[in-house]
Amino acid sequence: MSQAALVASAPVAGAWAQLPLPAPGVFRVRPLAFEATASYLQRLAGAYRLTLPQLLDSAGITVHGHGTSPAAGLDLSPTAARRVAAVARVRPDVLTRALPGLLQDGTTDAGPATARWGPVERRHQAVRACTMCVRHHSHGATCTAWVHRPWHRLVCWRHQQAAPDPRLTSTLRTGAVPELATAHHSHQRLQRHPRGASAWMAARAITTRWYDHQQHLTHRWHHRLHQLVAGNPQLRRAGNASAVLLARDLVTYPETVALARTLATLPHHLGACPTRVPLGLIGHRLGLDRFSPAPSDPLHTYLRSRP
Repeated sequence: MSQAALVASAPVAGAWAQLPLPAPGVFRVRPLAFEATASYLQRLAGAYRLTLPQLLDSAGITVHGHGTSPAAGLDLSPTAARRVAAVARVRPDVLTRALPGLLQDGTTDAGPATARWGPVERRHQAVRACTMCVRHHSHGATCTAWVHRPWHRLVCWRHQQAAPDPRLTSTLRTGAVPELATAHHSHQRLQRHPRGASAWMAARAITTRWYDHQQHLTHRWHHRLHQLVAGNPQLRRAGNASAVLLARDLVTYPETVALARTLATLPHHLGACPTRVPLGLIGHRLGLDRFSPAPSDPLHTYLRSRP
């Protein structure tokens, strides 16, 4: 595609999208959805057999700070992003949609071409993307990429992989735990509910507390953790991090989705005793014959405080 055609085909993504393009690159490297900027630039550099600093230098982009993904994030000025889009032969609006951390905050449209490394809190760090998805997306060139996983995509059900924690340097195989794929499909339906995101955040906080304090579902979760560890030796070689913590979100995932879907669909007005009916329903949805959480349980706190 010629430079003129590339500009003409790009929908307006801000004034920076109208800046003149440098010479387009040779290879077209598409971004993954929700990919970390540093991850994408590393794959782009690999297509040209360059290091990341060499790629940025060749594009005339000045780098500030030092870091490595996923512990640190890399963002670009609008001018630098425009140059990267040209090198990658990808429209600027495609990059902005796919890369949530692409642009620097507070930068002007016509400023210098710069890139900036910065620290990222662990809960916001990128995690390993499904290796099979990356290999397919990269036409076999690599299987490594890092993504800022959205709240509704914990598991790749197609390839039975997951990376629940940024401290994991490889994905986990989930084929031995088929209920994770089932939970994924339920999670997609939850995403479409208007209260889905808030219900998910509440449910995750509740099940995390149950997991850490070994309440209600301990036997089931221990069994699931054992299945994951048996199929993923890297969980036994995780250094200072315990498999109990690294796999927590994955171990609790089916019950977190079930709880979130229940909380999202509860009526706003529950009558004079707001916890009696929901507890029976929640216990049923969680597959518990008896479910009597203590008054101090976080589920009680949530039910009493909901608007």
